[in-house]
Amino acid sequence: MPRLNRREFINLSAMMAGAGMLRPLWAAMKYDRNGVLDLFHLYASETEARVKAGIEANRKGTLTILFKDGNGKPCETTHVKIRQKKHDFKYGANLFMLDEIIDSAEKNEMYKERFAAAFNLATLPFYWKDLEPEEGKPRYAKDSPRVYRRPAPDLCLEWCEAHGIEPKAHCLNYPAKFAYPDWAKGDPTREKMLLEKRFRELAERYSRRIPMWEVTNETLIWNRDRIGVNGFFDQEDLVEWSFKTAEKCFPANRLIINEAQGHVWQALNGSRSQYYMQIENAILKGCRIDGVGFQAHSFWGSDMKNVVKNAKVQYDPQVLFATLDTYAKLGKPLQITEVTIPAYSVDPGDEAVQAEILREMYRIWFSHPAMEAIIYWNVPDGYAHAAEPGDFSKGENIYYGGLCRFDMSPKPAYEVIRELFGREWRTDLERDVSGGRMAFRGFHGTYEIEATSNGKTVTRDFHLGAINFANVEVTI
Repeated sequence: MPRLNRREFINLSAMMAGAGMLRPLWAAMKYDRNGVLDLFHLYASETEARVKAGIEANRKGTLTILFKDGNGKPCETTHVKIRQKKHDFKYGANLFMLDEIIDSAEKNEMYKERFAAAFNLATLPFYWKDLEPEEGKPRYAKDSPRVYRRPAPDLCLEWCEAHGIEPKAHCLNYPAKFAYPDWAKGDPTREKMLLEKRFRELAERYSRRIPMWEVTNETLIWNRDRIGVNGFFDQEDLVEWSFKTAEKCFPANRLIINEAQGHVWQALNGSRSQYYMQIENAILKGCRIDGVGFQAHSFWGSDMKNVVKNAKVQYDPQVLFATLDTYAKLGKPLQITEVTIPAYSVDPGDEAVQAEILREMYRIWFSHPAMEAIIYWNVPDGYAHAAEPGDFSKGENIYYGGLCRFDMSPKPAYEVIRELFGREWRTDLERDVSGGRMAFRGFHGTYEIEATSNGKTVTRDFHLGAINFANVEVTI
């Protein structure tokens, strides 16, 4: 057998481990994998109390239904089936691998199936450098030349609309090396002119089909990937100009600001937090910011001591609640825009810890009154940022942070999301009603009701929203 190089060995190891044939390389490392769960366990009682109360108060409402016959009289007996069809709350992932797995048609179709079965929201890639690699020649059309992890917007929208999934755009102005085209760099005045042209063109083509647009992303990260990328990034009006220009171009769309986890959970200082003050300053200067986005990637390297150290902050229920409570004071809906919870391997124990962390964090986020969306980042392992497909030795692939394995088989974390939004946080019921009236409490969303009385059956849809008590009449 020929000797395998490092990449071939890692890929083969990952494939075999995913098939249950091999314990992964990381399994040999000695660390307390449960150490990252310590604070969830320590504060379990008080967290559970707040989560349960928050979900009941913030995610559910009561609906009273009156069943009448053709003469307007209450039906004596009615058999009722109520099925929740959609959630108002948004839960999703990025759609960066749509039709991107070109070496396996089977895996490509499995990716679509996994996505459609688990989410109602998709983040679409609008990175300027890849969307318009050559000035004046954007890759909008579905048959545009391929760029890895950057499926064309028309392709993504066609698929989302066919599957009832809401699209979200990421993002209008992201001044990072891998997101900013070389041809646009230069004098800040020229860059603003080119950006305004980009905003305007995207609005003309997509504003009616994409409700939410992230306007700026990671503007507080001053490192080698940001400083000197372009002239505009160093300007004081980066955020303000971007939002005011976006408001002109997208007057009817929701405009979101987004920032990396290191400037959110790990930098909390109440209303004196840097990100909080950035948003507050922009609002005071007349910017319309419709939503506040937080990333929640757990990118802490492979040193388990460092992982546990950071987990004591980002996996601390008290920090999570305090952060949400602080930013809720801005009076804007909050979104968890990008989530990665590492498994670090395909070891079953590591995957179980990943799933437990995900469940704990999703429950806290979902329960908070200001929260409106949670977006996981990568669906499969092995297709993350800054690495070739299947190379688990580089980039974000090293974290094994997907919800599915490289072969697209679901991990426990994927099943947690399906369980939470598909069963635990969904209202379906069937009962017999006497006297023509019933009341039920359910999760906010769209419902289908089927009512049968005196041999007649009617079906209709209704919406249960944030109003605590609503009334519906159904004539049978």
